[in-house]
Amino acid sequence: MATYEARSEVTGSVWKITTEVGQQVGPGDTLMIIESMKMEIPVVVEDGGTVLEFRVAEGVAVAEGEVVAVLQATKG
Repeated sequence: MATYEARSEVTGSVWKITTEVGQQVGPGDTLMIIESMKMEIPVVVEDGGTVLEFRVAEGVAVAEGEVVAVLQATKG
């Protein structure tokens, strides 16, 4: 099956990872929360799938557009 990447939409730091490797997620589910300028910005799954790996950890700085997780697509 195909894999796809979840990316941060903002520059900030990973405040909380709300899912686990191996967990099934659906469209609209939150993978993690990025803190940027005292705001909490969720990283949301676009398509359903299984979390294969995280490329960041809590407390780590991330850049806008940076890959934060890799997922295996549920379909196709």
